[in-house]
Amino acid sequence: MIMKRTLVLFFLFAIFVSVAFAEDSVNPALRPPKGAQIAIVVFEDLQCPQCRREAPLVQQAAKTYKIPVVRHDFPLPMHNWSYEAAVTAHYFDSRSKQLGIDFRDYIFEHQPEIFPTNLRQFADKFAADHKVDLPFVVDPQGKFAAEVNAERELGKTLQLEHTPTIYVVSSKPKGHPFVEVKTPKDELFQTIDAMKAE
Repeated sequence: MIMKRTLVLFFLFAIFVSVAFAEDSVNPALRPPKGAQIAIVVFEDLQCPQCRREAPLVQQAAKTYKIPVVRHDFPLPMHNWSYEAAVTAHYFDSRSKQLGIDFRDYIFEHQPEIFPTNLRQFADKFAADHKVDLPFVVDPQGKFAAEVNAERELGKTLQLEHTPTIYVVSSKPKGHPFVEVKTPKDELFQTIDAMKAE
């Protein structure tokens, strides 16, 4: 009897440890924000044409399912103004999260017209339209650049190679805690449906 109870307890402990390990083995970046069961996590480059094309679909999915979108800047080295745009976006984030979101959407909207030489003009116009000061030196202490670098490093820990990289993530301990959506146009809504059904 004692042997049987010991085996049952050991078995339960083994299950607990394996579940705890499975939860801990998921990168925290691939978890929804606190209080959300499901979210969309996006790593994007503000100069990337595909990111520009996918952004409205991501917003539509978030609105349809009433789930949050967590956006990370992942400027690619081959793009000549995306890093500076990401730093400026983080400046606007510091004023308000919504302002940062609006700035990224504004940059996507005007992406084909933007070059390294006129990015600042677009940022100034956005700031003026939103009645926000944009200092001449946006990031004197390098704080916002450090945030962009941290997000890019986060993407590298996930072995990202392209933008946008879009995940649907879940807080549920069972099933699939995250799924990368390779072709958002065909798979984003279906992936959210499948995750909600788990």
